[in-house]
Amino acid sequence: MRKLLILAALLAAPLAHGVTLVDRIVAVVNKEVITYSELSEAVGMAERQLRRQGTPAPERPVLERQMLERLILDKAQLQMARETGIRIEELQLDRAVERIAQSNNMTLADFRRTLESDGVSFDGWRNDVRQQMLMARLREREVENRVQVSETEIDVFLEQLKTRPEAAEYNLAHILVRVPEGASPERIRQARERAEQALAEAKGGAAFARVAASFSDAPDALQGGAIGWRSHDRLPELFAEALSKMKPGEVSEPLRSPAGFHILQLVDRRGAGAEAPVLQTRMRHILIRTSEAISESEARRKLRDLRDRIVSGGADFAELARVHSDDGTAARGGELDWVYPGDTVPEFE
Repeated sequence: MRKLLILAALLAAPLAHGVTLVDRIVAVVNKEVITYSELSEAVGMAERQLRRQGTPAPERPVLERQMLERLILDKAQLQMARETGIRIEELQLDRAVERIAQSNNMTLADFRRTLESDGVSFDGWRNDVRQQMLMARLREREVENRVQVSETEIDVFLEQLKTRPEAAEYNLAHILVRVPEGASPERIRQARERAEQALAEAKGGAAFARVAASFSDAPDALQGGAIGWRSHDRLPELFAEALSKMKPGEVSEPLRSPAGFHILQLVDRRGAGAEAPVLQTRMRHILIRTSEAISESEARRKLRDLRDRIVSGGADFAELARVHSDDGTAARGGELDWVYPGDTVPEFE
């Protein structure tokens, strides 16, 4: 800590004797720092993203504040992910990168050239994708630890899917003004005033996307707060109730939830039939790495032996993974969490 304090003091000290300031600390998150160069890079990326979307960028000081808050939140989440042992395997990252390139109708090589022509380092961007996946995995785990759904509740839900009538679907965007857990009345009042200021701008004719980029604390702020199409039953009850009374183009009053204050914009609505349940698979795996000491044939023999023990019922998969797997998921019993079709390499699919 002493080294950190000395560094901060040197960077903040007045310049003398021709010394040129090359960087400075703008925030400290636990024992890690955020520098002005990191903030400037994040702001630059945000400005380029908004330009590509055709969304007017907020004023520079507003965007700097938004991005600094996001960098602080991201760093705190990444620290928590590391502390809890969450990892993204290289195969998962490679697959995610390929999907992003495909979604842009490009090969991976073309996508890389496009990024670099826009001044974005491919390796840096790839690391950003890893970090986004880590934070998503952390959020999923936090929700999973707090929400327990019984098999009976799942069965009831699936039966309701078969019999429910046509439901409305909403294309919506939102703004979130976050309120920290255990916030003081003064902090809540400030958040409410900020939400009301955002609402006034949205109702005053400002583009909702620009207002979201300026005020929203949600991860999708730079996408103009766009959530996209959601059926009535896939929305929080707070959102669904408000949207059911709105017409396309309308903006809601601030809605209070445990997360903070929300402002919704109903972009469009339509009728929709019943949706099929989302297909996800939860799986574990065991990895035996080949090396000078272990040949491919030896690794295959070892895996066949482990499989026979599992299939025969004589051993638990998770316990064998903890003991034998060379993968970073070994401590979790080889668990890869829930995955969608296409999330994994073709051999796993």
